[in-house]
Amino acid sequence: MAIVQDNITVFGEEIIEQSAIDQLKRCVSEEDIGVLTADAHYGYAHPIGGAVAYKNKVSLSGVGFDIGCGNKAVRTDIMASDVNIARVMDEIVKTIGFGVGRPNPKRIDHPVLEHIKKAEFKPQRELRKVAAEQLGTVGSGNHFIDLFEDEKGYLWVGVHFGSRGFGHKTASGFIALSQGLSFFDKAKEGSMDAPPILFDIDSELGQDYIAAMSLAGEYAYAGRDIVVDQVLHILGGKATEIVHNHHNFAWFEKHQGEYYWVVRKGCTPAFPGQKGFIGANMYDNSVIIEGVENELSIRGLYSTVHGAGRRLSRRAAAGKTKWIRDKKGVKRKTVVSPGLVDFDAVQQRMKAKGIELRGAGADEAPEAYKKLEDVLQHQGNTIKILHTLKPLGVAMASEDVYDPYKD
Repeated sequence: MAIVQDNITVFGEEIIEQSAIDQLKRCVSEEDIGVLTADAHYGYAHPIGGAVAYKNKVSLSGVGFDIGCGNKAVRTDIMASDVNIARVMDEIVKTIGFGVGRPNPKRIDHPVLEHIKKAEFKPQRELRKVAAEQLGTVGSGNHFIDLFEDEKGYLWVGVHFGSRGFGHKTASGFIALSQGLSFFDKAKEGSMDAPPILFDIDSELGQDYIAAMSLAGEYAYAGRDIVVDQVLHILGGKATEIVHNHHNFAWFEKHQGEYYWVVRKGCTPAFPGQKGFIGANMYDNSVIIEGVENELSIRGLYSTVHGAGRRLSRRAAAGKTKWIRDKKGVKRKTVVSPGLVDFDAVQQRMKAKGIELRGAGADEAPEAYKKLEDVLQHQGNTIKILHTLKPLGVAMASEDVYDPYKD
């Protein structure tokens, strides 16, 4: 179930690629604590599905480009059987923006934009325009708006996305600063196996990063709140239960008697009694979980999975692609060589199961992911399942949407 070795705990070692385990080991020094959850896979300088508690440092690599990426789910006061799911999904994709740089059909005002205007880390103030344009948009890749039915027949709304271009530009700016460049300079790209970018928390750069990260996290929370509220408006319902977490972020926490800056990248905080929404894939059931207190939870930094975890890379699933501009200057995806997934067959399976799919592509097919129930078993009794959510409607950016903000 879990392998504990010195200051590292790995859940589900047998279903995690060795490259992710090796990557975590490179992120952890003797005074740190490292964890891999069972959905973990190889990432940029820090494994996705990894958590590290740093004594006196904060890890930009551990937070990642999509600062504050997370999940929000709400149970509504509506019975799923009373809803025309196809009509609602049509309205969702008509009302809410998906993909890169896509402004919402209707500009949204929110207090977070005023906070960005007066950002403590001043360079972020210059990102207010992109923040305003993309506030409440969902992005692409594995980001989604889903409708579910729980075991009692109630309709749930679930969303997954983060801080969009605002967070991505913030992270890119601090990478540049770590290289001695200015915030708006283009940073030199490191390799996937590069050491993590760490900032001393007592340094000016470390304090600036914590302030900027916190604001990007506030922006991500605001975006998810806005999107869920829009879906509730479409439905004509209200939320009766709310579950909301970041899974790409850093927190100042006490663990095993000491205080640390804990980074979780693709990792859901699951303290005792804390709820989390864990998405599976577009086809299988998702869950609402709650953290449980025990020795293994303590070793695991009260962290759990954020999804099922990828089994196939995007290229393996969708094939080799390249982006070219058409005669109107619009970037279009062209398949150079096919992948392992027949997305037409996927769409037929979705239709046969009665799931209303809008958008998505082969790289997000169910077979590109591990089975969530298998992954959760490897987390043992560190969590318990409160609700099982059956997918009814799935909305994602279509596969021909170009997005440089994917993590």
